Order: sequence, then structure tokens, then C-alpha cells
Amino acid sequence: MIFSIIIIILSVVLDQVSKYLAATYLTTVDTFPLIENVLHFTYVENRGAAFGMLANNRWVFMIASVVGILAIAGWLVVTKPKSRWAQCALALIIGGGIGNMIDRVRLEYVIDFIDCRFIDFYVFNIADSCVCVGCAMVVLWVIIEEVKEYKKKKAAADGGADE
Repeated sequence: MIFSIIIIILSVVLDQVSKYLAATYLTTVDTFPLIENVLHFTYVENRGAAFGMLANNRWVFMIASVVGILAIAGWLVVTKPKSRWAQCALALIIGGGIGNMIDRVRLEYVIDFIDCRFIDFYVFNIADSCVCVGCAMVVLWVIIEEVKEYKKKKAAADGGADE
């Protein structure tokens, strides 16, 4: 459980520090190209959900976020997954959710600043990245666990046929 708590805290701190730096240094510039036309830092106040969808529905997102964070945290505490991969994945989702929730409560919007121009994508932040990476890790973990279970059942069925 300590491992998960550390990941959650690191995710929130990294997210909030990066947003503080973005708000401090990027609000006076249009965009800061880290790699021209590939990766820019661009300050955006996102009043919507992930990637700016459904703008100006703050309370809906806050309620949904709290429910989601509590559900995932409850799952993490109750099931206590043995896999560090699963623990990390769930902690990243929780940490990212908390990071964006802090902005919604404190500012009434979420600070976004990572601008991937090479794929013409929405501007996002560290918390969004934590949630997306955590979700991808959960999907991969579930697939791997299902394959292991399938192989175990198949081996048991094949072993039982030889008797």
C-alpha cells in the first residue's frame, strides 16, 4: 500500500509543480516551442473534461471525478493487488484525478500546457498523462492476467486428458 501512496503523492506533486511553472512562465507568451512544430508548451485554461470536452460543466466533472477516485481507491484498498504493475496503474489514475481535482476546486478550471503539435492533439497536462498511462497499464494488466488464466486452464485441461 505504501508503494501506491508514494506513486499517488509523486503524481500529484509533479502535476501541481508543473502547473505552477506553466502558470508562472507561460501566461505571458503565446507558446514556447521545445521542439518547433513537434512539442510546445502552451498555457491553456481548460474548463471542460479531458481534452476540453463538454466545457463549463465543472460540477458534473467534480462529482464524477470524486466517485471515480473513491471507487478506484476502494478497489485498490479492498483487493490489494499483488502486482506492482497494477498498484502503479491504479495509483497513477488516482494521482492524476486528484491533480486535476485540485485545479477544479481551486481555480474552477484545469491548467493544461503540453502541446503535441506533431499529431495535432489537444493541449494536456501531467495529471491527464497519469490517468491515460494508468488506464493503458490497467488494460494491459487485465489482458496479461486473462492470457495467464487461459493458459493455466488449457494446461489443466490438457493434463487431465492424459490421465
